[in-house]
Amino acid sequence: MIEHLDGAVIPTGFDVPVEPLRRAAHYTGEPGCIAEARAFAAHFVDQLRTEWCAAIGARAGGEVMLVVSELVTNADRHSNGPYILELEGTDASVTVCVYDSSDALPLRFPKDPERIGRHGLEIVHALAAEVTAERVPVGKRVRAVVSFES
Repeated sequence: MIEHLDGAVIPTGFDVPVEPLRRAAHYTGEPGCIAEARAFAAHFVDQLRTEWCAAIGARAGGEVMLVVSELVTNADRHSNGPYILELEGTDASVTVCVYDSSDALPLRFPKDPERIGRHGLEIVHALAAEVTAERVPVGKRVRAVVSFES
């Protein structure tokens, strides 16, 4: 919105709320799905950079990719069916949601450098500003918000 000296307000079109960029993809769990999900997320981050002019650095983009990898890998390993990756982004953050058919909520194990594996949720919690897991009618939804602002 631009204000002129005589007090008149002229709308510029830039003062209207803009909906976040949203994309979703369905995966069967067949070999190669995790790589497809990562490619889908990489394309999404590129869209945010170009369509939203989001200042997403290489580190923040990598954090989104790692969160997607961990959540999709967990869904792939622990559910008995297909899963959905849903991404929602603005110039400030990306929300990663993964829905799968298992109603068992993920477990976050205490830090243990000697443990082999089962560090996924620990990694997601370290990278995301917010992490939630809840049961939904079809199974569960795990949601992580990766913020770009310091």
